[in-house]
Amino acid sequence: MINMKKITALTASLILSLGVFAGCSGAEDSTEKLTVGASAVPHAEILENVREDLKELGYDLEVTIFNDYVLPNKALSEGQLDANFFQHIPYLEEMNTNEDLGLTWTVKVHIEPMGLYSDKITSLEELSDGASIAIPNDATNGSRALKLLASNGLITLKDTEVASVLDITENPKNLEFTELDAPALPRTLVDVDAAVINTNYAIEADLNPLEDAIIIESSESPYANVIAVREADKDSDKVKALNEVLGSEKTRTFIEEKYEGSIFPAF
Repeated sequence: MINMKKITALTASLILSLGVFAGCSGAEDSTEKLTVGASAVPHAEILENVREDLKELGYDLEVTIFNDYVLPNKALSEGQLDANFFQHIPYLEEMNTNEDLGLTWTVKVHIEPMGLYSDKITSLEELSDGASIAIPNDATNGSRALKLLASNGLITLKDTEVASVLDITENPKNLEFTELDAPALPRTLVDVDAAVINTNYAIEADLNPLEDAIIIESSESPYANVIAVREADKDSDKVKALNEVLGSEKTRTFIEEKYEGSIFPAF
C-alpha cells in the first residue's frame, strides 16, 4: 500500500532542495564577467590586487595579457574587451585619432617614469661620440624619449609637441638613434650603447628604474597610465566599478609598497 504521507514529505523535500539549488545558481549567475586587456607588469599585477573587490561589486575579472601597444586598443574597439590598462593619455589620443577607434579614458592610475639604461656605461659622461641610442618607434613614446634626452642636455629639439629625430637641432655627441618596438628595447642593450625604455618593459627585464636607470623622468611626468574604454561604455556600471577599485586607497597602497617608487600613483 502506498504511504501518501511519505510521498508528500519526499516531494516537499525535493522541491525545497531544488529551490535552494536554484537560489545558489542564481547567485552565481548574477556575477558578470569583466574582461580587461593589460600589460603583464605592472598593469596586470595592479588588476589582480583588486580582483576580490570587483567580485564584491558583482564582477568576475578576466585579465588578457598583451605584449604590444597596438592590439589592446584594437581588441577593445572591436568589443573583445570591456576595458584596457596599459597606456598613457598621449598614446591613446594619438592612436585613437589615427585609427578612429572610438575610445576614451576614465581614470588615471599610475605613472611609469621612462629611463635611459645601458649595459656599457653608468653615466652620461661616458657616452662616446657617435654612441648608439635605441628609442621606441611609436610617435608619442619616441617623442617622450627624445625629450628626456633633451632635458638632460644630450640633444636640443625644436619646440614641438610631438618630437621626432627629424626635430633634433643640436646633437653635440653625434648620437645615432635606432627606433624599435618598445617591448624589444631591453633586448637591444647588448647591441647599443644605451636605450630609453618604458618602465613596464624595464621591470619585466629585471631592471630597477630607481637603481639601474642612468637618467629618469621626474614625478611631474604627464604620462599617467589610464583605463581606456569605448566611448559608449564610459558611464556603464562595470566601468564605474573598475574606476572605483583602481582609484581606491587599497590600490594606492599596493603601488607604493610593491614598486617602492619605481612607479607611483597618479591620483
